[in-house]
Amino acid sequence: MREAIDLVKTAFRDLTRGRAVVPLRLALDVQPGSATTLLMPAYLPDLPALGFKAISIFQENGKRGLPIGNAMVCMIDAETGVPTALLNGAYLTALRTGAVSGASAELMARPDARHLVVIGAGTQGVTQAAAVCAARDIERITVVYRHEASWRRYREAVEADWPDLLDRLTGTEEAEAAVRAADIVCVATTSRTPVFEDAWIRPGTHVSGVGSFTPEMQEVPAAFVARARVVVDMKEHALAEAGDLIIPLREGLIAEGDIVGELGEVVEGSVTARTSDEEVTFFKSVGNAVQDIAVANVAVQRAVERGVGQQIDLG
Repeated sequence: MREAIDLVKTAFRDLTRGRAVVPLRLALDVQPGSATTLLMPAYLPDLPALGFKAISIFQENGKRGLPIGNAMVCMIDAETGVPTALLNGAYLTALRTGAVSGASAELMARPDARHLVVIGAGTQGVTQAAAVCAARDIERITVVYRHEASWRRYREAVEADWPDLLDRLTGTEEAEAAVRAADIVCVATTSRTPVFEDAWIRPGTHVSGVGSFTPEMQEVPAAFVARARVVVDMKEHALAEAGDLIIPLREGLIAEGDIVGELGEVVEGSVTARTSDEEVTFFKSVGNAVQDIAVANVAVQRAVERGVGQQIDLG
């Protein structure tokens, strides 16, 4: 996870410097309100790395016994255009999404932050915890869940992939008490309405929102956004897709100028992410293909070095 955090920080720095080509992703509304497929290409010439991700979020899959999110990443040789690898995009998405929240915590949260609250007990919530713990000396992780089965799966996933987190891990169905005591809050749900109240966030708290990815989805209350110092992954994409920002913009609670900058600008030092210990900060990510392609590029290199994976002749 530490390496993934460094990779996404470098990728966003390159994006800010104009050293990455990332079109606005294509969203296919397969079943309005419940099923979306996203196509996300990127080219990072300095690595070099070229590829795309196809990811689907189908809300009804839980009833079918299937994962809600499914994805694949295709890597392409930047010199020849020949496909070079196909990766499990679901795990890669969770890894890189966790990593970007870890990067935001490293750059925006108070250095003395010790209590992490994760709202959302899905796959994304697991890597949120792993990443923030790699970025800050977290002593306590509280996971807010809706169903006992989700909490059980969450613990099993942590035990399998991040066992060093287990002794810090607790779960609750009561969001308010947890959020009121948090130093860092990571929100990783598919909710269309806010999952906490602005009044619950105490001074100095850092919030990272990674779940909502359409203009209609809103995990974070507009009142909190209005008083927070806001940083995004990529401004153009956030203003087109992030309901957490679009809704308060529409309501006149914030203006575009209230977004102080992009994560890459914070990485390179041209934007200050926090101006005081009492300030509340908010990082909003809708996901960016530079994350996927930068992390996938290294994953493929490691697979080749270790002889891992299946070789396929495309003929």
